[in-house]
Amino acid sequence: MAQENAIYDARTLGRPKMLVLGFQHMFAMFGATVLVPALTGLSVSATLLFAGIGTLLFHLLTKMKVPAFLGSSFAFIGGYAAVVAVGATYGLDQAHSLPYACVGVFFAGLMYFILAGLFKAFGVKKVMRYFPPVVTGPIIIAIGLTLSGSAINNCMANVWIALLATLIIIVCNIWGKGMIRIIPVLLGVIGSYIIAACFGLVDFSGVHAAKWIGMPFSWENTAFSVFKNPDWGLVVTAIITIVPISLATMIEHIGDMCAISSTTGINYLEDPGLHRTLMGDGLATALASLFGAPANTTYGENTGVLNLTKVFDPRVIRIAAVLAIIFSFCPKFAAVVAAMPAATIGGVSLVLYGMISAVGVRNLVENKVDLTVSRNLLIAALILVLAIGINYGPGSITFNIGKTAISLSGLAVAALVGIILNAILPGKDYEFGTSKSGDMTVDFGSDDRPRE
Repeated sequence: MAQENAIYDARTLGRPKMLVLGFQHMFAMFGATVLVPALTGLSVSATLLFAGIGTLLFHLLTKMKVPAFLGSSFAFIGGYAAVVAVGATYGLDQAHSLPYACVGVFFAGLMYFILAGLFKAFGVKKVMRYFPPVVTGPIIIAIGLTLSGSAINNCMANVWIALLATLIIIVCNIWGKGMIRIIPVLLGVIGSYIIAACFGLVDFSGVHAAKWIGMPFSWENTAFSVFKNPDWGLVVTAIITIVPISLATMIEHIGDMCAISSTTGINYLEDPGLHRTLMGDGLATALASLFGAPANTTYGENTGVLNLTKVFDPRVIRIAAVLAIIFSFCPKFAAVVAAMPAATIGGVSLVLYGMISAVGVRNLVENKVDLTVSRNLLIAALILVLAIGINYGPGSITFNIGKTAISLSGLAVAALVGIILNAILPGKDYEFGTSKSGDMTVDFGSDDRPRE
């Protein structure tokens, strides 16, 4: 009934209002989606293009039923940074290291298909018992903490601009109403950007030189460019570094589907089915990575818009996807984003990276993980110390397989150790599905989505 009412409402709105709703959904995802390439060095235009294409593919695989938008995932930022750091030891700069990271993200996207197949064959509970909160929670905490150094460094470029960006986000998120509360990150970026420009702190030379229309990506920035003259050691390193992060984002996906189901009153986990939504998310991520765009994920910001407007028609989301694709062909717009002051990025990322770690803490708390139990305490402790210690110590752990040098980031080592220890140590007490609020706490997006 909820879906029928939503479709009826959308039809009675007419095309002009449907277009306005589409723009609203695009702007809801906009701030976070373009911030990921701004933080990582990936292409803004390619990001918008494959957010749009990925969303349309997701809708195709989910029988056009699920009103979800797919934008850039913050969970993988630590993975990109780790691969770039390892690439430096191979004598590569950021531009040449990022395509290797994209190869790793491609394989992370394939993990969604594997999990979808396992869910279909064995059911959710049997699969998720190997990825309990005592593993995923500390990994998420470590992702945010390992990124904290770059946030502080960017803030130091201009402390006052960074503080302004942070303050705007806090004020809008706590005291804002309606759309203002849904897009605090975008407002923080715009507000601090404008003030920085007024004080002459922004270099717009790249904006003036950029064309109005152009291709969203270039071949040398894609994952395909790696295989022109590949360093296989760095390829394997990137895969091992980034694939474990998909464990957290796949749980995030499950939470997103539950949130959208709760918002619309329709159980999308049953129809079209969690296996279909996972495949849609995985396909969008794998395709985006091949062309130098960030990994995709279902966006909580857009779930908030659904809850605000009460228009649940998936066609509104598809309009937003088409608009994102259109904007991706404007290099001048991408240049405006690229000109964003480092201090603005620092002030925004200060909040976002901290929120990632806070989500990990919430994951532990809401699942009532008992850290007085030795096995749980050991698993959490080793994950945190390995992830942060390796990141701020040697940067990576390197070993040779034959003539190929393999380097593992702190996050990769921590994830592998956590999963293995949880599997072999006695005393597992976690069962997926016993607490919905606990199971669905892995959420790197907005905190406005409803929870049961």
